[in-house]
Amino acid sequence: MYFPRNFLWGGATAANQCEGAYLEDGKGLSIQDVLPKGFKVITEEPTPDNLKLKGIDYYHRYKEDIKLFAGMGFKVYRFSIAWSRIFPTGEEAQPNEAGLKFYDDVIDECHKYGIEPLITISHYETPLALARKYNGWSNRIMIDLYLKYCQVLFERYKGKVKYWITFNEINSILHQPFVSGAILTPKAQLSNQQLYQAIHYELVASAKAVQLAHSIDPEYKVGSMILAVTIYPLTPNPDDIIEVMELDNEVYLFSDVQALGAYPYYAKRVFEEKGVQLEISDEDREALTHTVDFVSFSYYSSNCAAADHSLGEPTGSNMVPTLKRNPYSKVSEWGWQIDPKGLRYTLNRLYSRYHKPLFIAENGLGANDTLVPDGHGSFTVEDDYRIRYMNDHLVQVSEALHDGVDVMGYTSWGCIDLISCSTAEIKKRYGMIYVDLNSDGSGTLERYKKKSYEWYRRVIESNGENLELDPEKHGSSSRFSPLDSITRRYLSLIPIVRCRRANLCKSRLTPYKEIKKLN
Repeated sequence: MYFPRNFLWGGATAANQCEGAYLEDGKGLSIQDVLPKGFKVITEEPTPDNLKLKGIDYYHRYKEDIKLFAGMGFKVYRFSIAWSRIFPTGEEAQPNEAGLKFYDDVIDECHKYGIEPLITISHYETPLALARKYNGWSNRIMIDLYLKYCQVLFERYKGKVKYWITFNEINSILHQPFVSGAILTPKAQLSNQQLYQAIHYELVASAKAVQLAHSIDPEYKVGSMILAVTIYPLTPNPDDIIEVMELDNEVYLFSDVQALGAYPYYAKRVFEEKGVQLEISDEDREALTHTVDFVSFSYYSSNCAAADHSLGEPTGSNMVPTLKRNPYSKVSEWGWQIDPKGLRYTLNRLYSRYHKPLFIAENGLGANDTLVPDGHGSFTVEDDYRIRYMNDHLVQVSEALHDGVDVMGYTSWGCIDLISCSTAEIKKRYGMIYVDLNSDGSGTLERYKKKSYEWYRRVIESNGENLELDPEKHGSSSRFSPLDSITRRYLSLIPIVRCRRANLCKSRLTPYKEIKKLN
């Protein structure tokens, strides 16, 4: 295995999914405080069934949690700052000192253990007041309000924070305009013109934030972040190839602007076909030339797409419902495709496109973990399935590094169990640290190390040297479900091209063996 000595190993969380304390110390309401069911329902006011109001009580337990992160050997910890802790309504003349002091303490606690902070400035938690007053990012005024917020952070943490991300998964606004862009207009009623104008404002704000950061501290490294929807054609049909190209362009439009400094050539046709005429000024165009220092992304799975949407088995994606399952991939118990090699593919594609350092800001396996006695008077989770998932993906990161890709680091998503963004539950857990909390709000909030905790500690300690190429060595337990029935059903849709080596074709068409699924 190859990882550079300065590789940034760590984990990631988001304020709205862990902090709780939703009204303490002067914090204002964020859009997350009225999303008790994740993406599904927006309430007028916070309701008791919203688990994010309590979170995992990180606000009061951050010292304990960061100490646990340090126990794994984290080199970097990616977390977000809750905008409404700093500016409760987004429009105050002065920031909330209590909110800033909290993040002072979090950053100092990271430094105590030699952990580098990586801060996401906006992670799905826009002040609710800005959604109600301005309809979020559909209004140009959001640019200046965001920059005021950024300036406070950049000045406050100069010399204490080096790495920043402007917006979490910025392209997710295409699929979740309220969660990602604080746009209250229902998605079904939102015109393409309104949506892409809001996107433009976010892109301008991101570029101006990069310019502002560099003016305050030239040592700052500011990155972009996309939700990497890695898509393969369902078949070799040229129509499917073009379908994937167009879906890719929807994603890359964001990172092209942020990394290359202007709208890409294909944007003209995209806008024409969607009936979009951007209101873009010369000042906007100049601002966009301030490109990011690195490109980060989330990667959990890959999917397939077909021009004929009736073909293939739907993935059940809550973001892109037309995506299809890959008959060659296994799936998690939550229906997500498991494709470690897709991460290597994604890293190579992004690096060949931008030639900028890349950062894997999110990756991990959500599972319904079971707490069991550890034999030493405490409890643990025997999460071999998580170890296997992370191992196999990190092996592919090493392969990408061998390919010549400049990968800065890797932060596993939800390194401690968090409240789900999409459902506001906690039954789908990602962490290497178990939190005793149930989706009904019951539980002690005690923390327990899972089996993956010690495994990740050894990975970081060895700088990846102990990663295993053979997945069968990770233990017999698995939460990956086979796709044998789907394979048999849909391989008939895929033309079999004559191979030079018959045995190669045979190996590609062999269904996955049955893998035992734990209850």
